[in-house]
Amino acid sequence: METEGTRGRMMTTVVRLPSELGYEKVAMASVATIAKRMGFSPDRVEDIKTAVAEACLNAIEHGNQMNVSLPVTVELREDNAALEICVSDQGKKQIPCQLPCPGDHPSNRHWGLFLIQRLVDEFSLGTSPQGGNAIYMRLYLAAAC
Repeated sequence: METEGTRGRMMTTVVRLPSELGYEKVAMASVATIAKRMGFSPDRVEDIKTAVAEACLNAIEHGNQMNVSLPVTVELREDNAALEICVSDQGKKQIPCQLPCPGDHPSNRHWGLFLIQRLVDEFSLGTSPQGGNAIYMRLYLAAAC
């Protein structure tokens, strides 16, 4: 885990994980530590942990297709107002841009993305600098009250 910055300015923490199930828990612990220190409520911290775990699992299973030589990168940027999270993979299989809606058939395989979208304040999908997928999340501290 790498951290840069000082109090009062934006701080960035980067966690690189192997694409192996179980390592999403490292990302969950990291984001929980930061969210608690920032002042998010305990319930909101649990939401953040769940969103990050889902994003990491998606990157491990679908993006990198469990190839342990391809890392999942979790970038956490904090400032006084918000926590920004980017989970990216290096896989070439693109995440579909259309998310499931309530009432969709249960076989739709993108419910993790639907869940993430409901747990964070802002959500978007994009491309990572390595050409893989990126899930961007933003959570406002004021919304934690």
